[in-house]
Amino acid sequence: MSNSADSPDEGRRSGRRPVRVLTAGVFALAGLIFVTSFNTAKGTNIRTDASLLKLSDLIQERSHKNGQLEEKLGSLREDVDALAERDNGASAEEEAKLKALEKEAGTKKLRGDSVSVTLADAPPDASAKLPGYPEPSPNDLVIHQQDLQAVVNALWKGGAEGIQVMDQRLISTSAVRCVGNTLILQGRVYSPPYKITAVGDTEKLREALNASPEIQNYLLYVKAYGLGWKVDEPGAVTLPGYSGTVDLHYASPVE
Repeated sequence: MSNSADSPDEGRRSGRRPVRVLTAGVFALAGLIFVTSFNTAKGTNIRTDASLLKLSDLIQERSHKNGQLEEKLGSLREDVDALAERDNGASAEEEAKLKALEKEAGTKKLRGDSVSVTLADAPPDASAKLPGYPEPSPNDLVIHQQDLQAVVNALWKGGAEGIQVMDQRLISTSAVRCVGNTLILQGRVYSPPYKITAVGDTEKLREALNASPEIQNYLLYVKAYGLGWKVDEPGAVTLPGYSGTVDLHYASPVE
């Protein structure tokens, strides 16, 4: 004879208790995840790329503002230079040396015969135009940082006196960088097509472009997939002087 604690019904009921507790815990956790997701999304569709669009708009806005600030800085610098030139009491020889240094630094306007190179992405639906080439990946159809660098380096090697990328003058500390399919240059953002203009001996500039192995490799993609490549001689042009900051930034050890 057994007591009530040993009855089959009582045993089954006591065995179900952990299951019920576990089930309740699962539902509570699911509710917590739902509430957290709702608070994070703030009632919006979290599968959309609206946040990315907002970030893109912010980048474009900051890029435009940086451009305006650079123009203002350039105007102020011209005023300062004019006042310094008037009141510095330097000799003609010293003035000539200073102007030569300013020309080398790229902070003054430069006029002369020019060569311009324009690079552009291929159409997004492009296919191989030449036999023996595989169908392109998205990576094959866009301009990369090394493509822009190849053109800039070739033009410098060809004796360019000054180079402008898009609407900005390059100086010794300028860095041509790409993020995705956009160019970031001196705090401003640009989309293709990209135009590079150099002032100098046009014949030597063209020879340097044709002799560059990196550009020859790029031209294979031009023929195979339709990337953009155009070389012009627009005649005499005036490159703007660099108007950004010339302060050097460098790392320092932690004490």
